[in-house]
Amino acid sequence: MKIDGFVSDSRTGPSAVSPPEARGIDRDAVRLLVSRGRAHEHASFHDLPDVLPPGTRLVVNASATLPASLPASARFGSFVLNLSTRYGERLWLAEPRWSAGLEGPVPLDVGEWFEAAGVPARVLAPFPGVPRLLFVIFEGSVERAMADEGEPIRYDHISPPWPPLSAYQTVFADVPGSAEMPSAGRPFTPKLLDALRRRSIATAAIELHTGVSSLEGDEAGLLPEAFAVPAATAGAINQARRAGRKVIAVGTTVVRALETAFDGSDVRPAEGFTRRFVHAGRPVRSVDGIISGFHDPTASHIAMLEAVGGAALVRDAYGHALRHGYLWHEFGDSHLILAGDGRQSVAT
Repeated sequence: MKIDGFVSDSRTGPSAVSPPEARGIDRDAVRLLVSRGRAHEHASFHDLPDVLPPGTRLVVNASATLPASLPASARFGSFVLNLSTRYGERLWLAEPRWSAGLEGPVPLDVGEWFEAAGVPARVLAPFPGVPRLLFVIFEGSVERAMADEGEPIRYDHISPPWPPLSAYQTVFADVPGSAEMPSAGRPFTPKLLDALRRRSIATAAIELHTGVSSLEGDEAGLLPEAFAVPAATAGAINQARRAGRKVIAVGTTVVRALETAFDGSDVRPAEGFTRRFVHAGRPVRSVDGIISGFHDPTASHIAMLEAVGGAALVRDAYGHALRHGYLWHEFGDSHLILAGDGRQSVAT
């Protein structure tokens, strides 16, 4: 399948409709497309220790996924409220939807009261430029609402029976905060981490709490997301770079956090909120490669991948993935983008 100009095209590969475990394979047995230069090689994710050179530093996202989808009701009936980003003890940015497969707009007016998982809430204002997202203030415990009735945010490419919250957590999940799973880290397992350590491939963690992805598109669709780059992680990255070792981001969330914390020469400890839009016009300086899933052609993630590997590589890789039936979305296959600098090769 030819996908020249795919960035403006709506085509994607087949969706993974369930977790790999439900399909009879381990998390780390999903397919891995390795792209360097204009070469693309097929592997399994558990081959990663043989693909990366010893001494590589993997930077991962330690954010854990929340049960952020709440049943809700208002004067017009029932709907779903997907929490996105927390800005205060009771203040959230949220997306009301009719269902997993049917987005809004839902007719909630500014100042209107409704209930989410039995907790009263009031609409404060729409998010500037994105009217489907609303600032909502709760009159009770959002944490209790999520614990009692919350579910992972799901979209209609996932088939029932719905996977449990545990299916939406990565092995790195440590700090609850993400509306949706930082899915690039999902294929890692304790066994694979042991194998990586035996090859002197270590991990360092940042936190970036993801918002809803339903609006993902260009820069305007990037929401402010809370992040933190600890001093230990910044130091480990800078040390690796000075020693000539490679730094690979596990996910676009990691790139966004590190580029926000990059001062032009080093990664610095940092925290706050970021809307950093990473694209080819703003070259990535903090990492040498990225592990990612496969993204919709209109997603801003594509621009970030192009900033890491170049537009030609990404366009060619996605054509390769389409021709070979790689699976898209959070439970799908993985893509490793590396510079073409003579790293080890895996069998094609």
